Amino acid sequence: MHRSTLNLATRGSPLALQQSRWVQAELERLAPGLQVELLVLRTTGDRVRSVPLPAIGGKGLFTKELEDALQEGRADCAVHSLKDLPTDLPPGLILACVPRREDARDVWISRDGAPLASLPANARVGTSSLRRAAQLRRIRPDLEIVPLRGNLGTRLRKLREGKMEGNMAAIVVAAAGMHRMGFGDQITEYFSPETLCPAVGQGALGIEARAADTETMTLLARLEDSWSRITATAERALLRHLGGGCQVPIAASATRQGDRLALAALVIRTDGSESVQTTGLGPAGEANLNSEEAVRMAEQLGRETAERLLEQGAGRILESIPQQPPPFSP
Repeated sequence: MHRSTLNLATRGSPLALQQSRWVQAELERLAPGLQVELLVLRTTGDRVRSVPLPAIGGKGLFTKELEDALQEGRADCAVHSLKDLPTDLPPGLILACVPRREDARDVWISRDGAPLASLPANARVGTSSLRRAAQLRRIRPDLEIVPLRGNLGTRLRKLREGKMEGNMAAIVVAAAGMHRMGFGDQITEYFSPETLCPAVGQGALGIEARAADTETMTLLARLEDSWSRITATAERALLRHLGGGCQVPIAASATRQGDRLALAALVIRTDGSESVQTTGLGPAGEANLNSEEAVRMAEQLGRETAERLLEQGAGRILESIPQQPPPFSP
């Protein structure tokens, strides 16, 4: 490999920089002599901080500016949290690499260490996600769910100090971010996927590149994790078939069960009053992990599971969600 430099686009949030610096270090370790430079960009989602994410509307809130840099040749690749990356990519761009996935679960962090089950009635809980809000309402209809923005470290500090807006008793965030930022000791409890089904792609990074840039693609292939690619493929195929975006309450969790791939999926009304869920099963033999056939089977499982959800009434639920909903109104 003769390439000596690689320009990597990233958001500037503390978590995004932590993730991108990990990719930077791994690529430089795997390709001695390579120098990876970070191109730090602000996205729409970073600039609009006073509005709940679902209320902003649209897809690609945290990805468009990075993709523009790729298409314009200012960057060779871009690192995303995969759950933020739309399933339909711009022409000429490709999901080039899915590194080893972190914990996909959601976690509960309470101010005084109390688990969800013992939280007083009508307590206020913060989250930035329609999906989490809807599932929390299903579990505990008495809770008041309020919007949550800002970087993870600030949110945790304000929660501990009792300075969180609205006097929140707890927040719900992704385990992966807590782990990557070294905040794992502040987690009160982990939600099983059966209790709070994760977002599509949660815990995974997605490295995007130009499909025609074979040199970059070859470099990124060194970071690829086959099983992470397969689980993410199944989940993203389900989301694509349902037509949902990053801010729609669709949840999915793909796991390996012996020689089978299990895909648990959920579509839920924003108020938690109605949901449909199912689990699809497909083949996932060890010998197929590095083959295009394994990815094709994962995509097929995602489509078939989405069809099963639609047969159970998921379409009706999705049609009831406004394009720019006021998700946290009483």
